[in-house]
Amino acid sequence: MATSLLILTDFFQAADAALNYATNLAAPLEARLVLLHVRRDSVLDPEMFTGQLSNLSREAIHLALSSLARDLSVPVVAEVGHGRVAFAVADAVSRHHPALVVLGRPDLTSTPDELVTTTSLDILRTAPYPMLVVPHTVRNSALPRRVLLATDGEEFTLGQFAGTARRLLNALRAELTLLRVVPQETPEADTAALDAVLRTGLTADLSTVHTRTVTAEQPAEGILQLAPEYDLVVLIARRRSFLGQLFHRSVTADIIRRSSVPVLVLPAQE
Repeated sequence: MATSLLILTDFFQAADAALNYATNLAAPLEARLVLLHVRRDSVLDPEMFTGQLSNLSREAIHLALSSLARDLSVPVVAEVGHGRVAFAVADAVSRHHPALVVLGRPDLTSTPDELVTTTSLDILRTAPYPMLVVPHTVRNSALPRRVLLATDGEEFTLGQFAGTARRLLNALRAELTLLRVVPQETPEADTAALDAVLRTGLTADLSTVHTRTVTAEQPAEGILQLAPEYDLVVLIARRRSFLGQLFHRSVTADIIRRSSVPVLVLPAQE
């Protein structure tokens, strides 16, 4: 089966940024794009409170999807889902088996944390899958050349997603830096982080792998401190990091919400 990237679109600015980014990413992966727009017309939809829902008619949605597809330089199919986004994404994933789910992060600066339910968390909870979140501020959709992979130094495996992650890193031919954030710097920090990742095979075919250790009380702060120096941040998300009741309490969520560069979330298998 050909590789595909599943792109969520609501025709807003953030979705356009994600689509541009994914289109460039599709070339080295030799992937097609699957455009998914989800009609969310329930008054119980949490994002009704954030103003992030499109109220286009069915005809307008199909016209907008057709227009997007015509302008793309890679193979593309378009679909319309219904109901909760997470369930529509889970259904599309089961049929298309994409390498990644890609979505844009809208401007949330004026939205209270209590109302930021976030589509990304809902998807991770419902159907954990490799996810690329592109901030609405990203203007440069060039392929990432400097990649920062944050790790806690503990053992992990990516299970069924290991092949996808390895293929993506190889296709990008990027310079990879492994980061560990510790409360107090120790000589063993870099070695522990490197060994944990090496055992997964993620770096097997990469020619350049660096390690860095940052001292910070909160892991998210250390990662966000270095993120602007890189083109892409990769997070190994353990289930405990996205199954919490409140999204804004998890490190994964904090970085997704605040990072100025795209964030690739790889769910660990535990």
